[in-house]
Amino acid sequence: MPSLRWQALGWQALALAAVALVIAAFTKNASQHLAARHIATGFGFLREAAPIPIGESLLSYTPSVSSYGRAIVIGILNTLKVSIPGCLLATLLGTLIGIARLSPIPLLARLAALYVETLRDLPLLLQLLFWYGVFQTLPAPRQSLKPLPGIFLSNRGLRLPALVWQSGFGGILLAAFAGLVLAVILARRTALSPHPARRFAAFLPIPLLPALAFAILRPAVVIEWPALHGFNFQGGMMVSPEYAALATGLVLYTASYVAEIVRGGLISVARGQWEAGAALGLSRAAVLRLIVLPQALRLIIPPMTSQYLNLVKNSSLAVAIGYQDLVSIADTALNQTGQAIEGIGLIMAVYLTISLGISLAMNLYNARLARRTR
Repeated sequence: MPSLRWQALGWQALALAAVALVIAAFTKNASQHLAARHIATGFGFLREAAPIPIGESLLSYTPSVSSYGRAIVIGILNTLKVSIPGCLLATLLGTLIGIARLSPIPLLARLAALYVETLRDLPLLLQLLFWYGVFQTLPAPRQSLKPLPGIFLSNRGLRLPALVWQSGFGGILLAAFAGLVLAVILARRTALSPHPARRFAAFLPIPLLPALAFAILRPAVVIEWPALHGFNFQGGMMVSPEYAALATGLVLYTASYVAEIVRGGLISVARGQWEAGAALGLSRAAVLRLIVLPQALRLIIPPMTSQYLNLVKNSSLAVAIGYQDLVSIADTALNQTGQAIEGIGLIMAVYLTISLGISLAMNLYNARLARRTR
């Protein structure tokens, strides 16, 4: 009905106007009070030199020389550095535990249930403090553990040999990505092939394309080994105790929820699907991979999106164990500049952008999955 449509549009326009008026009133009120207290406003402080010491950075940074804007970018990268691997590892671990909860082996199913009931019932902050305390009990650098040659584990973190970046590595990474995409396409086309050799051959592009790129580009391979100098290690790649504790706590905590989501999705598939797959001569693992799991994904994806969002937002607890994520660096910046509104606004904008990006990607994947299984 056209009249109902115009009426709905009118109510929506009225709601938007009301929201705009509230925001305008808040902005005007805040500006007047800040001006009365002679507090600077705006984002000009992002160009000023930031005297913030930052221990972990994916970008070059010099305190009192680099800007607040660069420090904020480093905080965003540090948040993504723990969030992206955290989502991947929590998905992998949670899926395995969720499948284990349905295992016909009683001991395995009970252990998986114990894991879920223990981890999800304890506050995340308490778990982060626990893991940080565990990593702090490791020996000092001079008495560090050496599980493998060139690898040192101490209370200063994990030191690993690092590959020095060369110009040809970019082409090899592109070849590796192309090999992964090609392998996914081939694996989908050969998933139902009765020949194991064809299913195995679908994954060959993953090692072959990077190897071919390496043979063509021939970059120099230089490895930087960590070595003890004075009271700490120098060189190599470092995984700090703060990062390790945060990543461990987030992955283990989120995996307990993911496991329940996966278990619920698998239970929702009719028992007859298992029996039909077995009647075709498929193994239990093949039935799970080819028949049950694709159907369960329709129910698994929506709640899984919420867990990814929770993991990203929960990473802000990093400030409790000293890991310098976005919240930690932005909080220091707003304390030094006094521009709390702009700092909090930046934090909210970044988390909102990341969350909307995750939601958009998962919704697109869920819609594509729904079309395929319709």
